[in-house]
Amino acid sequence: MEPFDSLLVLLADFLGDHLYEGIFLAALLETIIPPIPTLAVFPTAGFLASQQGIPLIGVVPMIILGAIGATIGTSVLYLVALKLGRVVLLRYLKYVRISEKKLERVEIWFEKYSDKAVFLGRMIPVMREMISVPAGLLKMRIPKFITYTFAGSCVWSAGTILAGYYFGEALGLGTDAMSPLP
Repeated sequence: MEPFDSLLVLLADFLGDHLYEGIFLAALLETIIPPIPTLAVFPTAGFLASQQGIPLIGVVPMIILGAIGATIGTSVLYLVALKLGRVVLLRYLKYVRISEKKLERVEIWFEKYSDKAVFLGRMIPVMREMISVPAGLLKMRIPKFITYTFAGSCVWSAGTILAGYYFGEALGLGTDAMSPLP
């Protein structure tokens, strides 16, 4: 089994026993340690919630915890970019193949769409983590950053968790309809 597959199996096992904590931790860690994909974890958690008989209202705390975890994690990246600054950050970004030219393009784009970039960026894989860097470098106000990050993360959490939840509900309906004949 590949290491990445092993990580996903471990996460699924953990989620089976700790849905709410698992959602929070996955969202928090995803923003700091990118190999943990919430695009895989959140729908899985929603699916598990439906299979465990958790009512739809019980999914709301999962959505909020996912948004809180993502907000805390991206705030760490924001603060790192804010405190280290452009020159120091470029030394580390070269290891993930981000050149000064790419960073300049992102900064220009961010200056044009700052509020929308943070809100919408929270819903796009890869950009979810990286949008914090230009926000910190360009010194976006912290309350504004947190507000737009949390709002965008709520939308992302709701969409992905509910997709898994409703898939599980549909699968449950399908298996009941296909029960063996007497």
